[in-house]
Amino acid sequence: MSNEPAVSRWLRRARLTNGSLVDIEVVEGRVSAVEPVSNDRVGTSLDGWLVLPALGEPHAHLDKALTAERVPNPSGDLMGAIHAWVAAEERGEFGLDEMTARAIEAIRKLVANGVTTIRTHVNVGESDATHVHLRAVLAARDVTRHLADLQIVALMHSPLAGSEGAGNRRALREALALGADLVGGCPHLEPDGAGMIREALAAATEAGVGLDLHVDETLDPNMLTLVELVRQVESTGFERSVAASHCVSLSVQPLDAQREIARMVAAVGVSVIALPPTNLFLQGREQPQAMPRGIAPIDVLRESGTTVALGGDNVQDPFNPVGRSDPLETAALSIMASHQLPAAAFDLVGNAVRRVLGHEEVNVAVGSPADFLVIDAASVREAIADAPLDRRVFKGGREVVVTTTTRRFHDDP
Repeated sequence: MSNEPAVSRWLRRARLTNGSLVDIEVVEGRVSAVEPVSNDRVGTSLDGWLVLPALGEPHAHLDKALTAERVPNPSGDLMGAIHAWVAAEERGEFGLDEMTARAIEAIRKLVANGVTTIRTHVNVGESDATHVHLRAVLAARDVTRHLADLQIVALMHSPLAGSEGAGNRRALREALALGADLVGGCPHLEPDGAGMIREALAAATEAGVGLDLHVDETLDPNMLTLVELVRQVESTGFERSVAASHCVSLSVQPLDAQREIARMVAAVGVSVIALPPTNLFLQGREQPQAMPRGIAPIDVLRESGTTVALGGDNVQDPFNPVGRSDPLETAALSIMASHQLPAAAFDLVGNAVRRVLGHEEVNVAVGSPADFLVIDAASVREAIADAPLDRRVFKGGREVVVTTTTRRFHDDP
């Protein structure tokens, strides 16, 4: 063991959410002291900017990100996006180096906005025999390890169950051996949704990993594979983490049914990841009168005790032609479209993400990991409302990115 003393770093003149100014000491990546400001200390001045827990992105698609110009989706709906992506793959639109570079760029965009923990879904199936998608994102993870912690979900092609799913099941085993961290897929799009969930749970159990499924990304009230997922998790005694992303059709169930299903979800420990940006774009087109919002019922789920987080989902690709890679945008949409208050909205894109992903929570307190978003705003509400570009991001107490802007008004001549 080294006898060298641990290196202490001071982040000076940090503004807390209560308005007070403090100096924060960081040792070995963790907060070791929070003290009143002193001019006697040497360190990095934060100039009175607001210090917040770093943000999280629990549901990205790094292999698809930033392809909107090359893969248009004229219909604007989910199946249109899927067909557009498949057609682009078939015409050879993507390659390993190109996809790796895009994934790195997408990660850097997230980090520049304050994200230090990410979970991404990556296409896996027998049609991608050499696992280009997965290898590209694995390579991007290696390049950006100092910027963010990245979990990879093997998003399985359909079908996974039955004799026709044998090739995809083999691809799943290969993906887990290559370095995928969780099992994923879309049971509501499968010919045998219950069978898909069984195969996914079996593969996850064998590999000793968790599960994160795209669940019920539809406003069809008759599609409720969430209930089947809960039933199978309970009956198998599955002990690893389980997340259900989307859960859109839960929002169109009667309130009593929402509450009952939410209680079932909470009882077995399944987390829910709601995805306002992409679901607001994709969902509801078939119902132009009193168009539904297409977002899982956040409050009902949280009231039941379910762990809920919010993600941005797709960014500038056929599933969502816009998106700024900024969880503050997701938080703002949850305020407007899901009636969240600013403090709750910020938690849903911050520490709630860490709870779902199994990471420690971050606070400006002794012992906390020193992963911070430092932003030129006076409050959490203002940070979400204005989304200032002026930000500094710290991972483990080390500054990894700084963004500053200049604005100048010209007087009339």
